[in-house]
Amino acid sequence: MTKTLRRGYWCECWTEPVRSGTKSPTLVASFDAYSAAEADRWVAVALRTISPALDVDASDEAWTWLYDNRIDTRRALLRREPCTVTITHATTRITWTIRPVLFVPLAHRSTHAVLMQARGVRLWESSRPWGPQ
Repeated sequence: MTKTLRRGYWCECWTEPVRSGTKSPTLVASFDAYSAAEADRWVAVALRTISPALDVDASDEAWTWLYDNRIDTRRALLRREPCTVTITHATTRITWTIRPVLFVPLAHRSTHAVLMQARGVRLWESSRPWGPQ
């Protein structure tokens, strides 16, 4: 395991109703990117994927970012500045955020399993964080 911090970008996609106060934002997806290109590509792929289902105005916003504004996002990311991309589809605002971060190296899952076995804990109980609590 390496002990050095690694530069990268933490990317998130949030949705929220256009009318404020009706519902809090919902995290739809997150992604850890290790380069500016990988970070803005994540947003670009998402926009290209959903654009056929968007209304005309939202589709125009998406393609404007893809063709005209993406380069500005890339340049800002290379300067290690946070960026957002937002489109509004019908009654929903969709926002992608990209923030420069330092990733902290963590122990591999198998290391956790070995440690748990050494402590006498059955693995199926300790390695399922998504199970009933």
